[in-house]
Amino acid sequence: MRLGRVIGNVWATRKEEGLQGLKLLIVQPIDAYGKAVRTHFVAADRIGAGKGDHVLVTSGGSSRFIDKDNPIPIDAVIIGIIDSTEVERGEFGGTSNWND
Repeated sequence: MRLGRVIGNVWATRKEEGLQGLKLLIVQPIDAYGKAVRTHFVAADRIGAGKGDHVLVTSGGSSRFIDKDNPIPIDAVIIGIIDSTEVERGEFGGTSNWND
């Protein structure tokens, strides 16, 4: 799983049949301190995330099976909206606690 922040939407009036009813969101991966890492990507969403939300994302082959009886052509899916996080002092120093 990865942490991310929703930074936008993707609208597609024509898409693969299995994607009907799924919202497509642009996600910026973030580190435990809320700082952007790597490049953004598109993730499918069925749980109601929106722009500005901090989310948990899973990717790879397992994301295709959000409906185990009907695999769909995606490689990233939002699996949770984060309420808060806490990072303890340690190897990387400092603390972080951000809330939505």
